[in-house]
Amino acid sequence: MPPGSGERWDGGSPDTATRLFVAHRELLFSVVYNLLGSVADTEDVLQETWLSWSGRNRRAPSDEVGNPRAYLVRIAVNHALARRATVASRRETYVGPWLPEPLVAGAGDADAGHAPDAADHLVRSDTVSMAMLVVLETLTPLERAVFVLHEVFGYPHTEIAGMLDRSPASVRQLAHRARAHVRARRPRYRAHPRVRREATERFVSAALGGDLRALMEILAPDVTVWIDGGGVRQAAGLRPVHGREKAARMLAGYATRRAGHLDVHHRRVNGDESAVLFTGESPYAVMVLDLTPDGDRVQGVYVVTNPDKLTHVRPDEEAAGQ
Repeated sequence: MPPGSGERWDGGSPDTATRLFVAHRELLFSVVYNLLGSVADTEDVLQETWLSWSGRNRRAPSDEVGNPRAYLVRIAVNHALARRATVASRRETYVGPWLPEPLVAGAGDADAGHAPDAADHLVRSDTVSMAMLVVLETLTPLERAVFVLHEVFGYPHTEIAGMLDRSPASVRQLAHRARAHVRARRPRYRAHPRVRREATERFVSAALGGDLRALMEILAPDVTVWIDGGGVRQAAGLRPVHGREKAARMLAGYATRRAGHLDVHHRRVNGDESAVLFTGESPYAVMVLDLTPDGDRVQGVYVVTNPDKLTHVRPDEEAAGQ
């Protein structure tokens, strides 16, 4: 979404404040989720943003806000940065690899007349891939904020400087460091959806079937596998697994230990064609692949099995087995 709506507000009624907040809620969700990687934390930050926004309206309804969108984004970004300390503290005691909470699109939402929420909209538009979110976790909070605001949402450095109470020069320096860091770890490409779908189907068939030979064929030599069970569901290990042979053996062994039949639903996760596994009506895992530039091998596997991160995932009968 482009920054700046051109809409002006001179205070006004509480109904006006509510209308403006609701009008920009999807944007706020997108920005904050890309900063935190957690739907629950994003919703908490949006609540804090609403309280700050409505409180300002009660205190000084006659003061003019020239650009409500920019004002709301500034409040949300600063609340998100303040929450990073809490998030970092939780990560210190997290069991096993941590992955962002996946945003899963429902294949039948639009046809069923479903009214999408902010998370649904983010899957369709301003989505940062799972692989990119993992890279963004290695930035400092300020670097991440500058990168997301500039590279994803297109805000100029001068406007970001005002949001973060930093000089334009310091924001440009943060942007340069963040961009160099990200580009060194994440080349800018995204495989075609058809290529992703075919690779995902091959991988899921091999992984769930425990087919070691097929896994060795599709995995890149330098593949890395992350399985985020959060200590709730048994994962393959407490650290990411690197290398094709280790990864193939781990995935094949993991498949043989799972309990019960798994239904595969092919859905878009953080904007990419991926697989969501269900046991009956309950989500079991979300599997997202990161492909090599030519799309013929898998260089990253992100598996989220922590049920606390799958509470927003619902079965889609039309997608089962596709």
